[in-house]
Amino acid sequence: MKRITILLATLYLLGACSSKLENNETVEKQTINQTFLNNLKTVRAELKPQEEDLVLTGKVEYNPDKVVEYSPLVNGVITQTYFSLGDKVNKGQVLANVKSMEINSLHSEKSSLQAELATAQRELKSAESMHKDSMLSDAELQEARSKVMQAQAELSRVNSDMSVTGSNKSGGFSIVAPISGYIVTKNIAPGTMVSPDSDPLFTIADLNQVWITANVYASNLKFVKEGMPVDMTTLSYPGDVFVGKINQISQVFDSEERVLKARIVMDNPDLLLKPEMAMMIKLKNNTENLKVAIPMKALIFDENKDFVVVKQGADKFVIKEVKLQGHNGDTAYILSGLKEGDEVVIKDQLLIYSQLKNK
Repeated sequence: MKRITILLATLYLLGACSSKLENNETVEKQTINQTFLNNLKTVRAELKPQEEDLVLTGKVEYNPDKVVEYSPLVNGVITQTYFSLGDKVNKGQVLANVKSMEINSLHSEKSSLQAELATAQRELKSAESMHKDSMLSDAELQEARSKVMQAQAELSRVNSDMSVTGSNKSGGFSIVAPISGYIVTKNIAPGTMVSPDSDPLFTIADLNQVWITANVYASNLKFVKEGMPVDMTTLSYPGDVFVGKINQISQVFDSEERVLKARIVMDNPDLLLKPEMAMMIKLKNNTENLKVAIPMKALIFDENKDFVVVKQGADKFVIKEVKLQGHNGDTAYILSGLKEGDEVVIKDQLLIYSQLKNK
């Protein structure tokens, strides 16, 4: 809250006399209308650890544990796409079709391996019969079993490759969404040539949880601790405050920005926080030094100085000039001019100040 700036005001007071004192004080002893007096509010100045806001810059990022970049396993050509940038997709949803000669090769290889496996299984059955009649050694039986196991492993590998691509016998396969989320990058269109060495064809991110990364400079490092609560704001939503806590602080300085990165993990059910959105991260910096503290609204700013009205007794008021050590939100920390226990007026102090000053 800002200081009160002096304005012309009229005080509903009766019979008053004033005198100027040294040390920036004016004492006014007067009889005050009881109704007005009843409306006054005061607080006692108290010693508090000085608390200041430390403001860090940062931005919204994907949670890398909830992001998938898709790259093809085989060479091919995109024949059709079924999604656009920004679309929400569900796991298993078909996103594109691909034509690939390598798929034909996989089908041929599968047929060949199936035949090899059938032959190996027949040979194993014959070997087991001969071994039972003592016509075949243990080593020869084991060799027959090994051939079956090898053929099964090769066939399993090919089936796995074909399962991943969702291929069919015509040499085409469908690309399906590996997770549910939003398409945040798209690098394909019908006719695009793809290969295992290509850049990712698209990226899907689950935005229901995001990271806020805050930049912590070396001079601020001693004030930032894991678990500290933070208030975050963004120009995209004026007046809105996002509340979180520091989950992790990197142990390595960013070589380009020369900062440590502090991570805040945020649930984002309404998808208000978008990747790359700039954020201001505010946290409380508590010092061990005790300072005289009063509400900011008690301050009166006049002639480039700060003043307060102090109540001394039932009908005695003093204007005191104060010097600020600092402030945080609604609290002002006083360097000089007040002491612990002083009764400071926080309601209608401007009226009293104006009357005292003009006497």
